[in-house]
Amino acid sequence: MSAKVRKTSSNTGFIAALTGIVLAGGGFIWWKTQQPAPRAPMVMPTFADSLLASKARGYTVGSPDAKVEMIEFADYECPACGNFANVTGPDVRKNLVETGLVRYTFYDFPLTNAHPNTIQASMSAACADDQGKFSEMHDALFMGQIEWNGIATSNPRKVMTGYAEQLALDMGKWNACMDADTHLERIRGNYALGMTMQVQSTPTFIINGQTYPGALPYDELKKAVDGAIAATMPISDVVPAKP
Repeated sequence: MSAKVRKTSSNTGFIAALTGIVLAGGGFIWWKTQQPAPRAPMVMPTFADSLLASKARGYTVGSPDAKVEMIEFADYECPACGNFANVTGPDVRKNLVETGLVRYTFYDFPLTNAHPNTIQASMSAACADDQGKFSEMHDALFMGQIEWNGIATSNPRKVMTGYAEQLALDMGKWNACMDADTHLERIRGNYALGMTMQVQSTPTFIINGQTYPGALPYDELKKAVDGAIAATMPISDVVPAKP
């Protein structure tokens, strides 16, 4: 009699365990069906693709009448780019751009092999640009670089969402833009343009056609700008006429 009781108890436990496994398996299958489909890899061009470069569209500030055009190619996850943006960038804006001396254009140059989260950063800035907040998102990304870079997290979107909220963006529009990778071709075009201009590192600056690699300090950039301005002046303004 007691053996029969033990057998019934064993069967009941086995059935309960089996039911739990089935329910857990069904729950896992349901969970998987709710996950977004994996995205295609965001591949940057491997050669100077002039057709793709024609899709480049940078982010420009400054007077269209400025005598000097300064272009920056940068990677949001690049530490040197972050240092430039946070330390030198404010002086460039205040003393060169806002005074009308320089028209400044930023182009993405994401080095995806070294920086796994950089494309998400470029996309975040591009989606913010749709709402007129590129500069604000650019600054937030570089200021908070250690919060979202590949060493800090594998989910940079969460951090960048916080920046978007702080900037009072329309979150529905921004999230839709991010989910659809709306500006991927713009980012790839910017990268391709850099390749056609023989950019090899970040940051790289091009001032009136002259290339300056590296995170130059303000004094060196100002010297380059002064030289570019002098080169645009008539020779009579540079060398006084002999008496």
